[in-house]
Amino acid sequence: MSFRRRITLASAGAVAIAILFTSLLNTTLTTKQLRNQIDSQLQHKGRGAQRLRELLRPNTPRSAIIQAGLPMTGYQQLVATDGTVVARSVPAVTLPITDATLRLARQGGARFFRTARVNGIHLRVLTEPFGPGRAIELAQPMTETDKLLNRLMRVRVLVGLAGIALAALFGGMVAAAAVRPLRRLTRAAEHVAETRDLSERIEPTGEDEIGRLAVSFNAMLDALERSMNALDASVHAQRQLVADASHELRTPVTSLRTNIEILQRAERMDPHERQQLLNDVVQQIEELTLLMTDLIDLARGEEPQESAEDVRVDVLVGEVVEAARGRWPSTPFLLDLQPAAVSGVPRRLQRAVSNLIDNAVKYSPPGEPVEVTIRGEELAVRDRGPGISAADLPHVFDRFYRGAEARGRPGSGLGLAIVRQVADQLGGSVTAEKPDGGGTLMRLHLPGAETVAAADEPRAAARSPEAGLALADRHRTTV
Repeated sequence: MSFRRRITLASAGAVAIAILFTSLLNTTLTTKQLRNQIDSQLQHKGRGAQRLRELLRPNTPRSAIIQAGLPMTGYQQLVATDGTVVARSVPAVTLPITDATLRLARQGGARFFRTARVNGIHLRVLTEPFGPGRAIELAQPMTETDKLLNRLMRVRVLVGLAGIALAALFGGMVAAAAVRPLRRLTRAAEHVAETRDLSERIEPTGEDEIGRLAVSFNAMLDALERSMNALDASVHAQRQLVADASHELRTPVTSLRTNIEILQRAERMDPHERQQLLNDVVQQIEELTLLMTDLIDLARGEEPQESAEDVRVDVLVGEVVEAARGRWPSTPFLLDLQPAAVSGVPRRLQRAVSNLIDNAVKYSPPGEPVEVTIRGEELAVRDRGPGISAADLPHVFDRFYRGAEARGRPGSGLGLAIVRQVADQLGGSVTAEKPDGGGTLMRLHLPGAETVAAADEPRAAARSPEAGLALADRHRTTV
């Protein structure tokens, strides 16, 4: 059964119950009112009958009573204590005599009413004392009252049926209006299920439950669309990563294989050439190792992150710079590190900082300094190299992207992509720009980074063996 039909039947049923209850109550009240009117008439007749007491005595013969008559209309009869009818107004009609009537004739008491049926006539009977040893019964036919009640009942039945029909009609109209938004929701859900098109939306029609349902449905579609777009982007990124990785791996693997095949004939080679070839193999293995490490880091970027902890960014940068000095002894570093702490994964943050610094060193001419600055929520790394062209600037953080200046230099093209991935995981960002004076300026925004008070620096230095070097380089120095 459809929802609209259930609403219609519920509306008609509710109206039918209301009409039935109203009809029963109205019938009861009308019947009671009409009976009260008849009872009032009977009481009035009873007061007229009391005047006969003055004419009648306990020893008055029956014939005298009959001759005196009862000056009233309807049915009346006078009953003795033994149940004998002393007189009646209509000889052919004898009212039923009950034990209550005989008790009233013998003992007296209060009048009472009852209903009776005599010769098929429905009567309302009033019984009251009529002198010592007698009781009088006064009866009024209820034929007209019954006819009126029957007519009223038929009218109520017809009105009730008409009311139920109208209730069903209007209930159907109301149900159609109420179900219309639900039908739109149903069509939208069926359209999404059939076509997988998540662009379908429902226009809310109000602030009621159905309106809120439409808003919730739209919000669900928005969430599904974002999830599907993110999933599509993730799948596309994975496929692109696999394609780019296979392309990047093909050249060093082919070169490494060629060199190894040549080394198989090393007995016919000059020792100097063989040693140079072995050095190339080692270098190629190192490049492959670096490429595989970067690929693993990128592939793990979508996995649940390790537990974050408070990281002293200035201390971490100092440690990375100290390690870079050992790899690049000819490059001076200018450090201006404001003590700061941020919540993150130390290993990932260290890798991002190391990639930024290594990238700056690779493009710096010999002897030119690399500037590293921490201010508030920003870590800035600047080199004095040739800079990045305007065409390459928007793509330097893409996976495997190698600009014209980078194609002849070592590297996998994944270092800056890892930096952007770490920035995204921290809720921050990384940008590249061409500053005045040449070179390249990389800015890593670390949201939530807090400046550390000077009083906390000794404790930070005590936690890290290399922290003293970073704290010593806090102010701008040249090495």
